[in-house]
Amino acid sequence: MNAIHLVKRAVSSLSQTPPTPQDIAIVAQVLNIAEFAVWSDMQFRDQRHSIIVLRRFDVIALTAVTSERAAALLHDVGKNISNLGFFSRVIATVVGPRGQRFIAYHDHERLGSELLESISDPRTVALVGGVVDDEISLLLKEADDI
Repeated sequence: MNAIHLVKRAVSSLSQTPPTPQDIAIVAQVLNIAEFAVWSDMQFRDQRHSIIVLRRFDVIALTAVTSERAAALLHDVGKNISNLGFFSRVIATVVGPRGQRFIAYHDHERLGSELLESISDPRTVALVGGVVDDEISLLLKEADDI
């Protein structure tokens, strides 16, 4: 992850304003009920980020199916497990995986895929977990490179 991405992401993460009702309606159309509940538990900054990623993904991944679009919305769901706020996330990014919560933050892909394993399509779980290396996974990473 490059420094420009990190700075842009940090600036966009300062606000804890919730997504708009229109954006939430889009999310509800993509996710199943259980996934939507998990997404709803994410911090507002992560919810907003996931919507931006979905929009970017939809533009570049024209053949993406619902399970892949769900992965765009849920790709950071594992970050919730670390329960870190804005400044703690910045510190975790700088110092690396030290201590339980920072380790969880850095391991968010695996933790997110485990969280989704029993409620999501296997394709969603694999993309969130970062264990696939195909065109869609590359497009998802590109959409996330904000």
